[in-house]
Amino acid sequence: MTTIVSKVLIPSKYALSTTETQYTATGVRTIIDKMTATNNGSVPVKFSAWIVPSGGSATSSEARLLNQRELAVGQTWTCPELAGHTLEPNDSIVTLASAGASITIRASGREIT
Repeated sequence: MTTIVSKVLIPSKYALSTTETQYTATGVRTIIDKMTATNNGSVPVKFSAWIVPSGGSATSSEARLLNQRELAVGQTWTCPELAGHTLEPNDSIVTLASAGASITIRASGREIT
């Protein structure tokens, strides 16, 4: 029997200025419903996000879905590039901000077992 659970995939947190795995679909398939990125800093900041296949790398350009989207001070981006995508088991969401402690991210979706 298939079970679908709606959940927070990435609780609200700052994206780092180094690539960081934010969520891994451990033993489940996952559908990303919504992801937001808000610039709480004092200067414009660029934000990137990848959906990395199991065993893959965020350095792979084909895994990158959001490439250096510049967010103005106070701007929120709803990341439509990620919404609706499915992660297979052990795929990951990876992010990168051009400045740490500036971009607050959060994602929600559904895990399917």
